[in-house]
Amino acid sequence: MVQLNKDLILEMLKDVYDPELGVNIVDLGLVYDAVISEENDVEVIMTLTSMGCPLGPVIFDEVHRALGGLMGIGNIDLKIVWA
Repeated sequence: MVQLNKDLILEMLKDVYDPELGVNIVDLGLVYDAVISEENDVEVIMTLTSMGCPLGPVIFDEVHRALGGLMGIGNIDLKIVWA
């Protein structure tokens, strides 16, 4: 089994692209952090390009899809922040 760690999570999130800009959400700077609990639950702390981003739900679904296939991963939670 692959050991879950922040670098792995961020690497997997590079497969999630902002549909309007065509850049992945990590390189775009939308992902601030990924926190992994002892139970392998993952909290992704991120933002969107704007508060009214109409494609937010699409991006959220893609984050879940990208991480959901990882062996041993628990719950996946997204914490959206506006900094």
